[in-house]
Order: sequence, then structure tokens, then C-alpha cells
Amino acid sequence: MVREETARHDMETNPPTEPVIEFRDVAYVLPNRQPLLSGLNLQVQRGETLVLLGRSGSGKTTTLKLINRLLTPSGGEVRVNGIPTSDSDVIKLRRSIGYVIQEVGLFPHFTVERNIGLVPRIGGWTTERIHRRVEELLQLVGLEANLASRYPHQLSGGQRQRVGVARALAADPAILLMDEPFGALDALTRDQLQREFLSLQQGLNKTVVFVTHDLREALRLGSRIALMDAGRLVTVLPPSEFVRSSDSLAAAYVQAFEGGLDSVSNRGAS
Repeated sequence: MVREETARHDMETNPPTEPVIEFRDVAYVLPNRQPLLSGLNLQVQRGETLVLLGRSGSGKTTTLKLINRLLTPSGGEVRVNGIPTSDSDVIKLRRSIGYVIQEVGLFPHFTVERNIGLVPRIGGWTTERIHRRVEELLQLVGLEANLASRYPHQLSGGQRQRVGVARALAADPAILLMDEPFGALDALTRDQLQREFLSLQQGLNKTVVFVTHDLREALRLGSRIALMDAGRLVTVLPPSEFVRSSDSLAAAYVQAFEGGLDSVSNRGAS
């Protein structure tokens, strides 16, 4: 297991420079004209874990869904690998990006192997290649190979979440979107999966956008933390600078964290 502090030190002292994802003055407005995002300018660098932090309704999940075109911007431009998402084939775009959500979203009538191998199968991989990839990923996320023939209802919550991560990694995407992936788990399982995520990221070097409302999780997993509030970006800082930020909202999060309070993290997910 890679030491957490070593991984973070490497990312903070040697930050990547090439943007993989870019938001250019992006806005998103609901049909009833309610704005969810306004004037978002943000870059995600290659190989980093950018954490979108904020309370419920801050725009975190909306921002995430704009990356793989689950939502389309009302204004501005989102770019992935330098190409506007509006100019990209939406199917190819989504297949090139791994996506993990809190409730996992596994197909209940599919076995673990079929769930993990879904995108490779759509991509035309052979049965044998998919089988080898499933075995590799089960080992990678800490699951026994004999779980491949089981169904989601036969797994624990932590096991289902691991399968969700394995499915997102199945076609080896360079970008991984994670929306409160550990939020519904008990504290011990959540801690274990956070540790495993750090180890995985150190080895795989994916570009990750990670949504959370929990400052503890943000400080632990993020290369940088993008704090959002009421649909606007407040600040973007490495964890070591975030805890010393003079911004009033960032300071409120840190004060609650240092005081051992859960008032911030219990405000709910996006």
C-alpha cells in the first residue's frame, strides 16, 4: 500500500501542467430559468484528482455531468482533451470516460462479470479478452475471483462499490468521474476504500474528478480542491493550502473539520 502522504507530496510538488478537461465560462440553466452554474472557469490537469467540494445544491454534480455530456451547457464551452464536447460523438465520449456513482448502478440481472465487462463488450472485445480483464480488475479492486459469477444482490455494499469502480476502469479510460462513490458506506468500509483508491490512483495515474461534500475525504484524496457554492467556483487550492485559506467559506469548512464537527459533511450530497 502506497503511503498517502508520499502520494500527495508528489502531486503537490510536481503538479501536472497539461489540461485534460477545461471549463470556459460555463453556465447551466434549468428550463424554468433557474441557474445551477454561472461563469465556471476551471482546468483539470492530467493525472490529478480534482475534488469538487461543496454543500448540496452547490453545482458539483452538475459540473461532473457536463464533462461526459449527461448535461449540455447553456453557455460557454467544456473541452475534453482540447476538443469541445459539443463537437464530440457523445457515445464515443462516454465510452472513453469511466463513471462511478454513489448507488453504483449495477444491472441487477447481470452477473458481476457481465457488469464489469459491459463497455468492453459493446466495444467489440472478445469473450476471452473480457474474461481476462474481469479477472485482472477483480484482483485490482480487492475482490475474490469467485465473485464474478454472483449477482449484485449477493454482494455487500462495499463489494458492490468495488465492482462499480472495476466497471468504470474496464476499458482503461484515461478519465474517471466519481460522484460521491463512498458516501453511502459505513465509516470503516469508506476508510478502506479511500485507502485503496489512493493506492490505485498512484499506480494507474488516471485523471479523476471526484465529487464530495466531506472535507475529510477531499483533503485525503484530492491533488487540488475546487470549492463550489451556489453554482459558482469559490477557490481551487491544493489541500495543504486549502486548510490555510483566508476565504470565508473555505475557512468555515476547515473550522468545522478541526473542531471535530460534522455540520458541513452532513449537509447532504448533490
